[in-house]
Amino acid sequence: MSNNIVVLDNGGGLIKAGQGGERDPLVVIPNCLFKPLSSKKFIFPPPLSDADVDIDLTSAAVRRPIDRGYLINPDLQRDIWSHLFTSLLRITPTSSSLLLTEPPLSIPSVQRATDELVFEDFGFSSLYVANPQSLVHLYEASRQPGSILSRTQCSLVVDCGFSFTHAVPVLHNFTLNYAVKRIDLGGKAFTNYLKELVSYRSINVMDQTFLMDDAKEKLCFVSLDLHRDLNLARERRTGNVIKSTYVLPDGVTHTKGYLKDPQSANNFLTLGLSDEGPNSVMDKVDGEKKKADMNKNEIDLTNERFLVPETLFHPADLGMNQAGLAECIVRAVSSCHSYLQPVLYQSIILTGGSTLFPQLKERLERELRPLVPDHFDVKITTQEDPILGVWRGGSLLASSPDFESMCVTKAEYEELGSARCRRRFFH
Repeated sequence: MSNNIVVLDNGGGLIKAGQGGERDPLVVIPNCLFKPLSSKKFIFPPPLSDADVDIDLTSAAVRRPIDRGYLINPDLQRDIWSHLFTSLLRITPTSSSLLLTEPPLSIPSVQRATDELVFEDFGFSSLYVANPQSLVHLYEASRQPGSILSRTQCSLVVDCGFSFTHAVPVLHNFTLNYAVKRIDLGGKAFTNYLKELVSYRSINVMDQTFLMDDAKEKLCFVSLDLHRDLNLARERRTGNVIKSTYVLPDGVTHTKGYLKDPQSANNFLTLGLSDEGPNSVMDKVDGEKKKADMNKNEIDLTNERFLVPETLFHPADLGMNQAGLAECIVRAVSSCHSYLQPVLYQSIILTGGSTLFPQLKERLERELRPLVPDHFDVKITTQEDPILGVWRGGSLLASSPDFESMCVTKAEYEELGSARCRRRFFH
């Protein structure tokens, strides 16, 4: 068998790819094709590390192979992978093994389509399919050898990604599928909600996906006191600590949006340090009325900044009949054996790009504590890099001496078919 192992974390938003055994992936690219207004056809996005590539993505159309976590367009995924393997990674699939991630509770038809891509279209010599959450557990256990997570080999991984959020108990690197809980909310839903709020209140940005994605990443945060922050956001005076201005690209001097005052965008962090209520400082005047920008080149964000991540704790705000994040975690833990429950609450790991919202960990601790029995400790850790955590776990697994024996070979796939081969992975 081959010694060259490709680790591919195939997310709905980003693809992380590189060689097994390395610390960081060689390439991180958006898992999509886009068509800028200046182009007549869909093009491949450049790697995120190419900061010098300046493409105007204003009103760009987007095509994604993965929708709501499921592979719905294998042909498009094949085109993106082909570009990745030949132009960016420069590998020969026929002489390589592939470690591929797949979300929990994946349906058989999607698994078959994935196996066909790997073995029939690209001809990889062998394949191992891993759940992202078990890779996160593996990486964190190796990084903290003396922790309770490492000693018990048990953790609860909360993976808040592009398509949805999972609360997954992991025991000895195996996910306990009967206890997996899912919320149908992720980075894509947050961006769409922000687009709706901004379009309703200021200017129409419904077709500005990349722009609002950037505004969300730079400006949104999780509120530690929702009612206080709602009152603060209403203040008309110029010293509003919540209000922040995002400048839209003009297509001439700059093709990307940016913050008008990056310093003031972090003023909300001081709110938790003060015990003063929202009405402690009275307006001396009625306040300056917000001047409408006639050129429509900048937007003011106030309560949108924290109402977007708030939906993770209260999905009912979007009309979804689903539990919030804290209740989802409690339900996942309660589905496990009573011996595991205290350990799971002490080893909660946050991963995925949507856990990068400031103050998410603190808010989750506040929401969880009243729901968890008093004699259980609650300890939440955030990965050092929530976006690359899954890939690093995969790289660690690929460098283990037993990896080749865990894989399904192309010959086995051709002889037994997809369903029989999938039993090897214990999903």
